[in-house]
Amino acid sequence: MSDEEIKEIKKNESDELLINCRKPEGELGEQMIERMNKSHESLARWGVSHLNICENDNILDIGCGGGVNVKRFSEMTKGKVYGIDYSPKSVEESKKYNKENIDNGQVEIYEGSVSELPFEDNSLDVVTGFETIYFWPDLENDLKEIYRVLKEDGAIFICNEESKDENLEERMGDRIKLLGMTVLSEDELGHLLYDAGFKNVTTFTKKDTHWLCAIARKI
Repeated sequence: MSDEEIKEIKKNESDELLINCRKPEGELGEQMIERMNKSHESLARWGVSHLNICENDNILDIGCGGGVNVKRFSEMTKGKVYGIDYSPKSVEESKKYNKENIDNGQVEIYEGSVSELPFEDNSLDVVTGFETIYFWPDLENDLKEIYRVLKEDGAIFICNEESKDENLEERMGDRIKLLGMTVLSEDELGHLLYDAGFKNVTTFTKKDTHWLCAIARKI
């Protein structure tokens, strides 16, 4: 087997794993969830440092993946914490990770879509999305769906490791094509939140990274 053939096999194997960022499935999906739980921890801690969680907030994490942020929030509030993901494998792993708090009734994990959330109008205090908005099928309407389920003065929180700049295509063009990602700039994210009806939009970036988070309220 030639060096070129070996390189192609390794690339294909890498792509098969990478595509599980979008919707983890099977054994590779489980590997990717474990990897993301670890690799996203610094980003999540940085993002959550900007978010004010109150003692009895009811919180939903969209695209909950392996459930790390669900557990994080369950330690920050006495309210209910929900996770939702359209990947059955992610739901399975998130339930394992949060078993104790599921058993005591504080946490619930659902399989479902951001486009049709299984929650009543005006029922949640905080809705979060870590590294997931890239894959939402209809950003404008999906943000309006989040607006629907938030209480008055409720907060949406979006946290991304990547944001659009002049070097985006060079930096991750192949990955964007493979995964069908939508990577937003700070301005684009802010405008989308305002267009969905949110107010008081605040964005944060981290120096020497492409990290971006945004907080906005339903007022």
